[in-house]
Amino acid sequence: MSKSAMVQARVEPDLKNNAESIFRELGLNSAQAITMFYKQVELTGGLPFNVVVPNEKTRKTFESTDEGRDLIVCEDAQDMFEKLGL
Repeated sequence: MSKSAMVQARVEPDLKNNAESIFRELGLNSAQAITMFYKQVELTGGLPFNVVVPNEKTRKTFESTDEGRDLIVCEDAQDMFEKLGL
């Protein structure tokens, strides 16, 4: 089957540049990456990742951390494990 259908979308320039940089690291161009995404949608019968509306607790946590509240800052992984008691 020939590749003759086109997909056009407007995205923020920074998002496009950042994504294309990652594609290059993976050895892909944008058309290949989009084709892979579409193939995964076809194979899974939906988006190939979970898309959910945050529940109230998650939404409040996002708001809190966005405002710099209720954060625990760790120096490194070991510090994090110690603060978690692990």
